[in-house]
Amino acid sequence: MNIQDIAKESWLSISGNKMRSFLTVLGIVIGVMAVVIMVAVGETVQKSITDQFSSLGTNTIIIRAGAAQSAGVRGGNRQTLTMDDAEFLGQLPDVAAVTPVQNAAAQVVYGNKNWSTSMVGAWPDYATVQNIEIEYGTFFDMSAVRNASTHAVIGPETAEELGMGKNPVGQVIRVQNTPFTIVGVTRAKGDSSMGSQDDMIIIPITTLKKRLSGSRFPNAVQMVSLKLYNDADNNLAIEQMTLLLRQRHKLDDNDADDFQITDMKQVMETMETVSGYLKLLLVAIAAVSLLVGAIGIMNMMLVSVAERTREIGIRKAIGARESMIIIQFLSESVLISFIGSMVGLVLGVGLAQGVGRFVLGYAVPFSIWPVVVSVTVAIVVGLASGVMPARKAAKLHPIDSLRYE
Repeated sequence: MNIQDIAKESWLSISGNKMRSFLTVLGIVIGVMAVVIMVAVGETVQKSITDQFSSLGTNTIIIRAGAAQSAGVRGGNRQTLTMDDAEFLGQLPDVAAVTPVQNAAAQVVYGNKNWSTSMVGAWPDYATVQNIEIEYGTFFDMSAVRNASTHAVIGPETAEELGMGKNPVGQVIRVQNTPFTIVGVTRAKGDSSMGSQDDMIIIPITTLKKRLSGSRFPNAVQMVSLKLYNDADNNLAIEQMTLLLRQRHKLDDNDADDFQITDMKQVMETMETVSGYLKLLLVAIAAVSLLVGAIGIMNMMLVSVAERTREIGIRKAIGARESMIIIQFLSESVLISFIGSMVGLVLGVGLAQGVGRFVLGYAVPFSIWPVVVSVTVAIVVGLASGVMPARKAAKLHPIDSLRYE
């Protein structure tokens, strides 16, 4: 028998009992489809994390005030970072841009509309550090910071919620009865793990401190954000920042740092590792259904061997070798697995892409791995499930088989 004859015999055998074959194939379809969808979910999570951190940049360093405890008082409650610290940090050789940052919640009023949003006080380098692009107008400059000017750069979502139109440059909004003139509108970036960058208002940090916050420490800031040069060594830069801040804050060798340094590159690498383990876990859970499908194929083939005992006896009586009997039953098992794997692949990819694009509004990345998994499953599961039934069929004695009723 050649390959064509074997394939024809296998198809005739499978199609002879349509309902049983359908249910067996369905088990493989569900298993492969689950694996494909879980792989798509895992890769979508990884891509989402990568995109969010890439929008900020992996060469970004964030320094937050507070960390240590001193005399029972948490360092986070003390004003440990200042704008002067930011100026000195900006003089380090690896630092391309630096800005102090102060955040505050605000109720913004425009005409008869109001909207709760986030106010960000910063320097002009905030746009560089955060990879912010200006769609309309311009960003305020350092003269606005020195003069505590009421200039504001607004996010597109905030402008939309206030009904200001696409280009509200030159219009005036009010925050705590303080008028601010819109000088720029940022380009839409979407939400990220750091919060929405489209729903915020950026103003000079001196303006926020003097006109809105009313802080007793006008020089203190919540954090300092820095962007390093692309060829900078993050670890070396962090060591230099730590040494500089400890010297400026007059900390002894035994004193803990009164600031927290976060390297966004390390954060992204950690998140990618976690999401990788999550993807493996999801695939492992989905693989359980593949195991169930493989057991279904084995059960069907064992039943098939029992039903076709006389047929096997006749084949062996007219000269069929054991190897041909094994090949016949293995080919049936592989064909069932192949059909289920291909159908599961198509359904899995289709559902993942359809749900991602039309329901979640997110492009699900297509990977070659589902195809590799499907082909591998078609071969491995088919062979593994058919080996025992095939060997059982091949070992049947022709005389006993012909007597079987």
